[in-house]
Amino acid sequence: MLAMTALIALGWGAVAPAQPAAPRARDLGVPFDGTPGPLNAITDVAGVEVGFRTLVSGEGARVRGKGPVRTGVTAIFPRGKADGRGVFAGFFAGNGNGDMTGTHWVEEGGVLETPILITGTGSVGVVRDAAFKWLADRREGRFWYPLVAETADATLHDMAGQHVTVADTLAAMDAARPGPVAEGNVGGGTGMVCNGFKGGTGTASRRLTAAEGGYTVGVLVQCNYGSATGLRIAGVPVAREMDLQGPCVTQRLPTPQRRGGQLAPVCDPRRVALADAPLEEHRGSIIIVIATDAPLTPEQLKRLARRGTAGLGRLGSILADGSGDIFIAFSTANPGVDDGNWHQAADRPVQVVRLPNAAINPLFTATIEGVEEAVINAMIAARTMTGADYWTISALPHDQLQAILRRHNLLNPPRQATPGGSGL
Repeated sequence: MLAMTALIALGWGAVAPAQPAAPRARDLGVPFDGTPGPLNAITDVAGVEVGFRTLVSGEGARVRGKGPVRTGVTAIFPRGKADGRGVFAGFFAGNGNGDMTGTHWVEEGGVLETPILITGTGSVGVVRDAAFKWLADRREGRFWYPLVAETADATLHDMAGQHVTVADTLAAMDAARPGPVAEGNVGGGTGMVCNGFKGGTGTASRRLTAAEGGYTVGVLVQCNYGSATGLRIAGVPVAREMDLQGPCVTQRLPTPQRRGGQLAPVCDPRRVALADAPLEEHRGSIIIVIATDAPLTPEQLKRLARRGTAGLGRLGSILADGSGDIFIAFSTANPGVDDGNWHQAADRPVQVVRLPNAAINPLFTATIEGVEEAVINAMIAARTMTGADYWTISALPHDQLQAILRRHNLLNPPRQATPGGSGL
């Protein structure tokens, strides 16, 4: 085990000036429907702030409690750190093999009173408790039900070592900012896998036309689900046309690594290394956070959250039995109407602005399109990573993806990298 190689604390995701912005899916020419906001990020919804704490250290054999570490925390504030007012929210699980704390009260009362945090499976408890501390230190009230979600970074990270600390969580929350959002190997998405390739954090947004109300829908995903053969980009099963290899290691340990009883091969650097065998079934999880400024009430936001399944369906997901596909949607409209447990004017009725259900279809479409693009942005921004026990997972190869889309007459002209996101 080597000493710490990197410890990265990121706010809204700006990279050092000397580094070029990481390309996003549209920059490569991947075609999408719909019109994004100026950042093509969840922060296009006014008030939303996002922060990260990214933990990367060590290499070599996995030793519980020592590493290697490939994990982190993502924090999302619906109205920003300075505004503790609640938001109407709705929760939905496409497949429930995962965890998102705090959802009982969202289901019961329709109000989200806390930030949303996302991390690895082994760190939900400490992140939840740290979020409680952050709220207790800064907000009026006696108790909260922090909303903390997870996906499993078990392949690349010493997940059982529970390396995320209270300090890491507080740092992610304090780092939250509006503006561009980092993507790929950052925050809770650091050690994640998406459709067999290196995955992580991704974001996108859609802006409705004036005739549709001019509202914005923003999406952020922590992507750790799916199979390579099931993946669809622009409707094409792109991985089936790539030069792929199954799970492999960059270096053998004294006790050689095995998977499924088989000796792990050493990776061929000329080929793409998948997390799973090319024909292995869909597995893993995804957390989807959907934000909008449209005036929707909790039952409508639950409907919006359900549309995350349609976005994943475009990408080839089957919401498999082993997957935790868990979605939360909130609206920043109607500020101060209901602040949940700590509403100040509990003796007076309030007036709620609400779209009629007949007007909601454009928001469904925007959600589906945003989920699809956010997942692909996560994969485009992610970088090849070697983690615990030298297991290596390759990034989605940009050149092969472009060549495949070009063969299918689907590639748009590539363009200069946009400012909406950056990857590490």
